Amino acid sequence: MFARLLAAISGIGIALAAALPPAHAADEIEGKVQLCAACHGQNGVPTDPKTTPPIWGQQQSYIMKQLRDFRTGERPSAVMAPIAKGLEEGDLRKYAAYFAGKKWPAKKTAAKAGAVPKAAAQCQLCHQPDFKGGPPAPRLAGMSYDYLVGEMREFATDERHNNLDMPKFMRMLSEKERGVIARYLAGL
Repeated sequence: MFARLLAAISGIGIALAAALPPAHAADEIEGKVQLCAACHGQNGVPTDPKTTPPIWGQQQSYIMKQLRDFRTGERPSAVMAPIAKGLEEGDLRKYAAYFAGKKWPAKKTAAKAGAVPKAAAQCQLCHQPDFKGGPPAPRLAGMSYDYLVGEMREFATDERHNNLDMPKFMRMLSEKERGVIARYLAGL
């Protein structure tokens, strides 16, 4: 009886040890994401917010999709494509979870956003009423005006096409309307 109990306890211990990630796993991903900090920032604030989005606190599913799209060329980028291709497939989800688990970087100065622009009402269906995103749509609130305008323009001109709905929607808006939406979102 004692032998069975000891065998059962040992078996449970071995099963738990196999099921739990090694203690160094968190340290390992922490080390790997340091490459991202060169552009996306050590504290979540990108070094160049005009061309680089914050990824701290972004939607996990969105980060995962973008990493895969950079790897496959579905979303072209001279900077991100080679980086994403160099990442191990098994680490993509870890990267996405790591950054999604961080707190969205606070803005230095809070601008008053005002009323939601009429043209942005349709955006709320996917990006949520507060524009903080939700699967599968990314957070837009608080991104830089220049980055938002650039991405909207790329969707409108089919330079970016890794989303089936965005190119059609962005083509329906004038450049001025896209600018008004970007200014509003950047102020959130």
